[in-house]
This record gives sequence, structure tokens and C-alpha cells, in this order.
Amino acid sequence: MPQENPFATGSSEHFPGFPGITAALTSAETSRIAARGLWAADGTVDPGAVRLGQTLAQALLGETTDGGDGADALLPAELAAYVQEVRGLALPAYHRIEGAEGSEGDTENVRLSAFSLRRLGPGPHPLVVVPAGWTPFGWPLFLWSYLVLAHRGYHVLAYTPRGLGIPGLPSTSSGLVDVAGPHDWADGSAVIDFAVDHFAPSVIGFMGESYGSGISQLVAAHDDRVAAVVALSTWGNLATSLYDNNTRHLAAVKALLGLTGGPVESKFDEENQRILADFQADRNLDGVVEWGLKRAPESYLSQTNEKGTPTFFSNTWHESLFAVNQTLETFNGLDVPKRLNLWIGDHAAPEGPGLIGPPAVPGEYNLPMAEAYAWLDHHLKGERNGVEDWPEVCSQVMFTYVTEPIRDPETGEPTGENRIVVPARRETRTGWSEVTHGTEVFGLTGDGGGGTDGRLVPPGGGPPAEETGWRRAFLAGVDTEATAMDAIMQTGRAEWAGNPKIYDTRKIDRRHALAWTTEPLISPDGAESTARRVRGIPRVRLTVRSTATSASLYAHLLDVAEDDTARIVSHEPLNVYGLTPDQDTTVTWKLQAAAYDIASGHRLMLVVDSKDPLYGDASVTWTQTVVGSPEDEPSFLELPLG
Repeated sequence: MPQENPFATGSSEHFPGFPGITAALTSAETSRIAARGLWAADGTVDPGAVRLGQTLAQALLGETTDGGDGADALLPAELAAYVQEVRGLALPAYHRIEGAEGSEGDTENVRLSAFSLRRLGPGPHPLVVVPAGWTPFGWPLFLWSYLVLAHRGYHVLAYTPRGLGIPGLPSTSSGLVDVAGPHDWADGSAVIDFAVDHFAPSVIGFMGESYGSGISQLVAAHDDRVAAVVALSTWGNLATSLYDNNTRHLAAVKALLGLTGGPVESKFDEENQRILADFQADRNLDGVVEWGLKRAPESYLSQTNEKGTPTFFSNTWHESLFAVNQTLETFNGLDVPKRLNLWIGDHAAPEGPGLIGPPAVPGEYNLPMAEAYAWLDHHLKGERNGVEDWPEVCSQVMFTYVTEPIRDPETGEPTGENRIVVPARRETRTGWSEVTHGTEVFGLTGDGGGGTDGRLVPPGGGPPAEETGWRRAFLAGVDTEATAMDAIMQTGRAEWAGNPKIYDTRKIDRRHALAWTTEPLISPDGAESTARRVRGIPRVRLTVRSTATSASLYAHLLDVAEDDTARIVSHEPLNVYGLTPDQDTTVTWKLQAAAYDIASGHRLMLVVDSKDPLYGDASVTWTQTVVGSPEDEPSFLELPLG
């Protein structure tokens, strides 16, 4: 029978079930879904992940079309047995929780769709609250993780933040999306009120992925009942995530707007619609920044620090939604027990598979999620599990994994993709300040006319005169092969799986880009296979002028092999405004942080062009951008070393 809320409060409903769930998942399907993770090829949520989460919800809370037991009828035997084991430990229920006061434009009180697993047996038990991510499917998407938490001894209360979801789905919450604004913080406190009344937990923690991670931090900053936070694929500063270096992160916002479950006009109030319209139209950006700062956990660091809330961050080097540097700034501002894990890949690629389903290979486990759970176990249950001795920072070094070709099972021929057989190396440091031990400054030379490249000259590598007094030009407003990624989430997911994007540097059109390259690099002591250990935040200085009043300078740092193919180390855009033709402007900007080993014999390449599909650019097509290096402010690339 459909589960009713066991608490006689009138705040629960019969679970109406999800449409289209008629066939059982097989073991092979479940493994494939878990291995793929969260994202489909077009950047939307993978339909398999949706099916798995909704099927688990139906198995727990609903009845099958033939009236049979949900778990046995809908799930493969091993997963059904795990579900039944959890049901012996915790009672599942579906709720509608009264949220805080509605936004302007809400016609009724906000009701948050929620799901709980209430631990049976003597208590009290710790509770983990999980705000869902920014998807149209709400809390069911991560249902596997709720089973894991309940199995570890927690009450679990997951909910869909206001306004998110497809109308008609039981996991959709009413109201209008507040984009982690004050209404969302108040909703988080209302959910805590509900939990205290119905679960009487011993202690409360929050765990969130993406949107849920930002909400988790913000609720913790404003409600002292939150004892620990796990923030996965998170942001620290929403303002700089959307707009930094005078550059709008357009593709990220476009992707997010496609994942609310409805059109902008029906999902956001007038104020938020105006902010989104201003952002897309490149106007009132001061107002956009103010709006973003209000929703930035970084803006409330003093409150978090005063409460001393232990906070766990997980992010990726090539994060396309919430770039790593802004998370680093927030992390460095925390004066609480804290941990930062940095991984290969992009948004949700590392932890996503562990949130949605069991390991694709029996006996394995998702390391990013295992460490997140360990954080909660230590800070909510008091377990001495090694977390108390963790260094603050743990960085996975890009592409240091060992891979082997995947072969077609029928023909035995390579498919063109690899699988990881030895994981990438990880490095720990006591804090972010210990990641970078020094820097190496490369001068940029002006030779390279006629489409050839200039040189990156290390200190003492050439006459200083070669590095100043030159100018080089390119035609702006046309994209080149030097792009940060092929697609949001997808390129990074492939990186995480052992297949980083390969660039052919010969195809970068030097009419629309400038490039500078080192000689083949060797280790400073000549003894190692690694020529440079890039650790930290690179920095670039250039002097620019344009035939237009604005220009874009999009820097891409590449590791180039002997055959001229390359992999990306880091990148960062910069838009420059207020230019005067025939007048120089010198600019310095930081690229995104990296942990990358450059092999001996490889070269380092800096490519600067004026366009990238991820961003809103300031270039005028077919105008000329001129880059120079005056004697008093020579252009350089500063490489952090560890």
C-alpha cells in the first residue's frame, strides 16, 4: 500500500507515484546508469539517473501496477535486498512541508515536496537534511544516497527547494525559485523545525550537491542548529560564479535555466526575472553582482565562523558552473574545521555516480562520497575515523591516472575511449597556502610573425630585449580551436573517466589567436620525468589596444606533447572596456587554479584569443586586437610551482 506519514500532523499525503514506471530495472541497466553519472550528452540530467531515482522512490513508497512489493518487483535482486534491509532500519515517508512566506507573485503558501527515512529503534539519532540540486526532478534523483545515510545510522530528510520541478510530479515544490535567496534560507529553517518536531534528532547536518550545497551553507550561516555541512560541487560566491573579470558566464546560466522544470515566466518572480534578463542583455551588471553577493556563502563567513560550523567542500579543477577560484576564496576565509577536495573533471562528475546509484562494479565505492560520509560520521556521530587528522586540502593531480583502451566486446578493436586502471595521484596539504611553493615567470617574445608562435622564455632563458618593445595583432570576434571545453559537464565527465579533451594545436587559427610556446621542458634538476609541477593559480599580464573600444582576452594554458597535441591545464577570460585606439592598457588577471604535472619533453603553450562558447565576449568581430609588451610593464606568464 502507499505509505502514509506515520506522524499525525496532517502534513503528509499519500505518495502519488511517478508516471511511466512499469518495468523493473535490471542489474546491467543499474550498473550502466550509475557508471554514466548525472549528465546526458546534451547537458541535461541523464534519463537513466532519473529513472533509477524515481524507481527507488516508487519501490520504497508506492505500489506496483500489479499490487506487488515495490522493491522486489522494480529492482534487481541485490539492490532490492539492500532496500529491504534499509526498510528494516528506517521507515520511509513522503511529506509536504510548509515553507516560509512566499515570494511576491506566489498565490498560496509554499509547500515543499520532501522525503524522509526515519530510523527505527531507540534514539535519538542524528539527522542529515538534503536540499535537492537544481534539476526538474527534485529529491528522488539522489535517493540512493539517502539509503546509504540511513544505513549508516541517520534520519534523512530530503526536500526539493521552492519552485523547482516539473508540474504534476510528486517531487515538485510549489512557489517560485528564489535562487538560494532569503526565502530559501527560511525554507531550510522551516525544514529544520519540521525535523525537530517529527524526528527529535540528536544533531543536524546538511549535505547538498550543487544548488543544494549552496543552500546548505547559507542555511548553516543563518541557523545555529546546523552542526556540520557537506557542500559538493559548490559555490562560495555566486556573483563571481556568474560574472568575473568583466565577463558573463552565459553558457552556465543558460544550462541552469533549462533545468528548472518550466519557463522563466512561471518559475521566477518579477525581481529575479529582471535580474536574469539584465544578465543576459549585458546591462545593470552592478545590480546583478549585488543580487549574487546576497546569495553568496562568502558574504556570511563571519556568521559561519562565529558558529564554528565544520564545512566540507568538494569541487573540480575544470568546473564550468562554479569555477574553482571563487570556491577557494570562500574556503580560505573559513576559520572552522574544514576540508577541500579538488578532483579532475567538471560539475558533479566525481560524486554524481555515488549520489544516484550503487557502484557499477561490485566491491568498489565512490571515493568522493565515501569521504563526504566520513565527514558527517565524525562531526555528527563523533566517530574517530581519521577525519580528525585530515589535512585541510587534498588535490587530485590532473591526468596522472593510468588508462587502458576500451575494446569492443565483439570485434576486440579499440573504441577510442579509455578506462582508468590506476587512479590519479592525490596530494594533501595543511592549507591552501602550502600548495604553491614558488613561481616561475616566463617572458613573452614578439617573434612569431606570419602565423608562427612567439616564445615563452623562462628567467635567464634569453636576452631581455626580446621580451619587450614588440606588438602582435590578431583579428577579434572569431572563435578558434582553443576553447575551454566542448560542452558543459560533458568534457569534464570524460576527463573524470580517463578521456581528457585532446587539442591539435596546429589547428588553432593564428589569424584569430596569438600563441607563445616554451622550448621542451626538463626538470630543473634533470632527474625527474616531471618537468614542472604546476600547483596553484597562474597569472598573466598583457598590454592591449584595439581598433574598437572593447576587447576580449581569453587565455588558455596548454600542455603540448611532442606530436603537437595538447591537454588543457587552465584558462580564464577577461573582457576589457574603455579602450582608446592607439593607446595601450595593461591588464593582469588570474587563471583558474590547477594541479598539473608537465612531463619532461613537453612544452607549455599560452594561447590568447577573443571568443569562447562558455562566455559573453566584448570583442567586435573583425576588429584588430593588438597585444604588446612595453619595457616598463613587460608581458608575462607566472606559473605557480609546488
